[in-house]
Amino acid sequence: MIQVYLNGVLKTINENTKVIDLIDDNLKTNYMICQIDSQIKELRYPLTAKNNNAHITLLGINNIEAGKAYEATLRYIVAMAFNNLYKGNDIRFSYNVSRSILCQSLTDGFKVGDVLPNIMQEVKRIINANLAIERITVTKDEATKIYQEYSHLDKLEILKYRPEDTVHLYKCDNYYDYLHSYMLPSTGCIKKYKLKKYDDNIIIQYPRYELNARIPIFHKEATYSKTLNDAYSWNKKVNLQTIVGINHQVETGDITKFIQTCEARHNNMLADLGYKIEKRIKEIRLIAIAGPSSSGKTTFCNRLCIELLSRGIQPVTISMDDYYLEKDDICKIQNTTLDKIDLEHINCLDVELFNKDLYALIHGQEVTLPHFNFQTGKREMGKTIKVSSNSPIIIEGIHALNEILTASIPKKNKYKIYISPQAQVNIDDHTPLNTTDLRLIRRIVRDMKFRNCPAANTIKMWPSVRHGEFRWIYPNQEGVNYVFNSGLPYELCVLRTFALPALKEIKNTDPEYLVANRLIKYLKYFRPITDTSAIPCNSLMREFIGGSCFDV
Repeated sequence: MIQVYLNGVLKTINENTKVIDLIDDNLKTNYMICQIDSQIKELRYPLTAKNNNAHITLLGINNIEAGKAYEATLRYIVAMAFNNLYKGNDIRFSYNVSRSILCQSLTDGFKVGDVLPNIMQEVKRIINANLAIERITVTKDEATKIYQEYSHLDKLEILKYRPEDTVHLYKCDNYYDYLHSYMLPSTGCIKKYKLKKYDDNIIIQYPRYELNARIPIFHKEATYSKTLNDAYSWNKKVNLQTIVGINHQVETGDITKFIQTCEARHNNMLADLGYKIEKRIKEIRLIAIAGPSSSGKTTFCNRLCIELLSRGIQPVTISMDDYYLEKDDICKIQNTTLDKIDLEHINCLDVELFNKDLYALIHGQEVTLPHFNFQTGKREMGKTIKVSSNSPIIIEGIHALNEILTASIPKKNKYKIYISPQAQVNIDDHTPLNTTDLRLIRRIVRDMKFRNCPAANTIKMWPSVRHGEFRWIYPNQEGVNYVFNSGLPYELCVLRTFALPALKEIKNTDPEYLVANRLIKYLKYFRPITDTSAIPCNSLMREFIGGSCFDV
């Protein structure tokens, strides 16, 4: 017999009792996974002597790790439905607009959108049956046979990059699959989801933990969608859609050529963006740039300036940071104390003065800009400037796309750019790489390199960073003129060299271990690029690993 604390209640149980067996029958489908001390476990995890006196917390859909397990399980069920009805027709999942998943066909002539009614019916049947999803451990040879039987040939290729001798699989009814994620205990735990036709494909929507388990409203977001489609098409064309394809370039190809091919893609996008701005330069007076953390905004702004200069356009950059209010004024506006100030709130900026100065500048007037001294916390007098009709003003920051910040400028005079890495890379066909995790890995490396900040500290701060993104950036990304994909297919091969050792230093008793372990699982599949000399000095990657020519 052992003792455990379930949601704070002491229970005496037999060894090998599964966590799910401790939950009341009418509540079993309310919980997705659990946390045992500092580790995430599935609800079918058997408790043994090593768990004696452990504290078990049951996690619902509004928890980030539970939300990821919910989404992965929904993908599993959709894949299972396709296997049951259309075995031999391969599908691929990728992340898409409105925080949804795109399911598309990899088999010529098979349009998944056309069979949506049948898939919806089969998915509903699987969920209503409340089938158990069980984790099993097999040898690599056994996994190979199972993958061959189910035509998971993409998973066969990734097996050789798995350092362990054994493989985890999930069995449900007579279906086997592995989605590189924790899974829910049964199909009946999936209560909310939406499937809809999207051209010839299927859009899958699911409740989001950051929206208190609500499903986001779906917006087509034409500009954003085009960027994703372009990324998918390009990756497919150069065979960089999966980790296997990327690793093949590292193992057998010319690494310099591989890196330069990816960088050429960025060069082409910058040239395309420069051309679009040049065509409208007579009316564009303000270029506003925003994106989530670690998107590469600083380097992008520098490179965009150079691209515009090469076209005879003389951009002028204004720092939004210089318009910060002094802290006493912020306290009055936010009606709070100094220690509770929300420094990301738009009312921390002198919006009225910012609008006044922008309006004056684009109308040819001379303006003395403010300068915020962060050492004294006071605003001082800055430089005096005047801009010509051929000099668009560039602003970059968390609020740059917010109409409130630039209300004095007519929309026709603004050109809005959203920047973020849109990897469109999969571990295998059923498991897309999460771009949020990619940004976190970027930030971990940058914080270690430039801020002497350990990986654990960055992970600890990340939820607060994400909160700011959801509040201030994502609501303003619709209607932008251009979405710049800052992802580089080779980057995780480079970043793993810096990030992996730091992540492995985080102990399994640390609260940051949950996230660190998830990132390690991704990074370990990438073949390392240790020689970074082939990465150009103006690359966005230099913003994170160092050596940028813009740092001089």
